[in-house]
Amino acid sequence: MSVAAVAGPASAFELTDDQRAIRDAAREFAAEQLAPHAVEWDQAKHFPVETLRLAGQLGMGGIYVDESVGGSGLSRFDSALIFEALAAGDPSIAAYISIHNMCAGMIDRFGTDAQRARWLPQLCSMERLASYCLTEPGAGSDAAALQTRAVRDGEDYLLTGVKQFISGGGSSDVYVVMARTGEQGAKGISTFVVEAGSPGLSFGANEKKMGWNAQPTRQVIFDGVRVPADQRLGEEGIGFRIAMTGLDGGRLSIGACSLGGAQSALDKSLGYVRERTAFGVKLSEFEALQFKLADMATELEAARLLLWRAASALDAREPAATRLCAMAKRLATDTGFAVANEALQIHGGYGYLAEYGLEKIVRDLRVHQILEGTNEIMRLIVSRSLLAE
Repeated sequence: MSVAAVAGPASAFELTDDQRAIRDAAREFAAEQLAPHAVEWDQAKHFPVETLRLAGQLGMGGIYVDESVGGSGLSRFDSALIFEALAAGDPSIAAYISIHNMCAGMIDRFGTDAQRARWLPQLCSMERLASYCLTEPGAGSDAAALQTRAVRDGEDYLLTGVKQFISGGGSSDVYVVMARTGEQGAKGISTFVVEAGSPGLSFGANEKKMGWNAQPTRQVIFDGVRVPADQRLGEEGIGFRIAMTGLDGGRLSIGACSLGGAQSALDKSLGYVRERTAFGVKLSEFEALQFKLADMATELEAARLLLWRAASALDAREPAATRLCAMAKRLATDTGFAVANEALQIHGGYGYLAEYGLEKIVRDLRVHQILEGTNEIMRLIVSRSLLAE
C-alpha cells in the first residue's frame, strides 16, 4: 500500500482509519525491507540505495511534498507516524529518509514552479537522493556563523567552503546548501541547490562513526563551484530562515525516529523477559523489571503525545510551533535513548551482542540528541520563546 493524502486525526488522541493504514504500510515496509538487514548494513557500512528507491515507490520520498510534483501531499503529523514506523526497522535508514524529505520539502515550499518541476519528481520517487548542507567545521550550534561563501559572477554564483557531517555526502544527487552571500550573521545567508557532478564539488572520507553506519557521512567541499542563479531558493538573504523552517519539521522527524527505535527496543525487552528465566522464575515475574517496563512505556507514550502536539501545531502554522518542535525533539530524543539504553540493560550481556540488535539501536539513537540542533540548543529555543512573551 502506498501513502496518500489524508485528513488530520479524528481527535487529539485518535488516528483516522487512513492514518492507521499509512502507519501500518510503513511498519510493513520496515519489517520486510529494513529490519532483516539492519545489523548487516550497519556492520558493512552499506547504504541501501535500492531499498530507498523501493520506499520512494511507496511515496516516502516526498511525504509532505505537493502531489502536483509527485509528492504524497501528507501532513507533518502523518510524516511523524511514518518515520516512527520506519525507525522500528532501522533508525539509521529512517533518519536518512527524514533528511531527504526535509530537503524535498524545502524545495517544494520555497522553490519556483520551474525549480519544483525540475527536482521534485525524481526526489519524490527517490530516483535521486538529497542532502542538507548547513553545518560547517567551525559552525555547528552557531549555524548563523557559517563561512561558506557564494559570490555573484554574472548569471552564476561561485561557491567556496566546507560543510561537515553531511548525511548522504558523496552518494546524494542533490545538495541543499546554505552559503553566505552578504553580511555576517543570519541575514547574509542564502540557499542553493547544487547538483552532484558540478566541477569543483568534492567529498571527504566516509566518517568512522559510533552509529548511523548504514548511511555515509562526509564533508562536502566546494572549491569555486559554479551554480546558476536559477538554482538559488528564494531571494538572497532569506537562506537562514529557509534552513530553520526545514529544521522545525526535521526535529519532529528525528524525534519520531527516536521513538520508533526505542519502541523496537521495548518490544524486544518484552519478548525477552517473557522467555528468560532466572532463579527458576521468568524475568517477567520480577517486580523490579515490571516497574522498569512500565516506566519505559509511559515515558515513550508521553514523548509521543508531545510530538503529535508539535506536529499538529506545525501543520496549523501556530505561532508556538517552533517552540513546541524544540520541546518535542528534546523530549523524544532524550527519552528514546534512555529507553533503548534501559532495554540493553534488561538484556544483560545479550544486549551487548550485535546479533540482538539492541546495541545498534543505542548507538544509532545517541546522535539524535546532537543533530538537527543539540538538545541544549532546544532548551535555548524554548526558554527564549518563553521569556519573549
